[in-house]
This record gives sequence, C-alpha cells and structure tokens, in this order.
Amino acid sequence: MSSEAVPENGPDRPGPVPHADPTYTDPIDTPRVDTPPSTARTRRNRPSRTRAGYTWVALVAAAIIGILLLIFIIQNLDTAPIHLFFWQIDLPLGVTMLLSVIAGALVMALAGGWRIMQLRREAKKRR
Repeated sequence: MSSEAVPENGPDRPGPVPHADPTYTDPIDTPRVDTPPSTARTRRNRPSRTRAGYTWVALVAAAIIGILLLIFIIQNLDTAPIHLFFWQIDLPLGVTMLLSVIAGALVMALAGGWRIMQLRREAKKRR
C-alpha cells in the first residue's frame, strides 16, 4: 500500500454503497451548495413596506369605519333630548351616541397624554 492510497472505509469516507443505483453520488464527493433559509428567499421577493402603504391601509380602514358610523347614525334617527347644565339640545340618537364616544375618547387621550408627560419628565431627570 503506497502513501497515495486512500482507504475505502474509515471515519472520513463511507463504506461501499449497499444498493446498486448507478445515479448514486457519494455525499463527500458532492460539492456543498449553501442555500439561504426559506425566510430569506421570501423576504427578497416581498415588496418593501413604506409609509405610503401604511397610510393607504389607514385611509381604507378609516373609510370603512366612517361608512359603518354613517349607517349607524342613519338607522338611529329618533331624537333624544340632551340636558347639560343649563343647555338643552335635541339630537338624533346616533349622533348623540357618537358624540359621547368622541367625548370619552378625548378624556382617555387627555389622561394618557398627562401620563406620558410625567414619564418624559422622569426620564429627563434620570439622564
């Protein structure tokens, strides 16, 4: 046995092929091709997300919500008297409910804004 001879069996090379398939290729002789993970391939083919795209989605959502609100108001046209301090107003029930929801959202935004201002002041003090 010369120094150029390579042993047929060993830890680096598998033994003889147990089947007689002529198309079989030894995995050690086959060059390795690194393929990117499937998520990387799909990311390359996916269009990038932009602010214009997000704006478009927000506009479509706002239009759908607006249509639903309009339907709600049209279906609830019975008048409801509103008494606030010394004012008295008669408005359709749908409009009255919409105004009360808007008022509640403004109160929540005011409370949330106040808390955000408190947290920002604390963050500035810690710097």
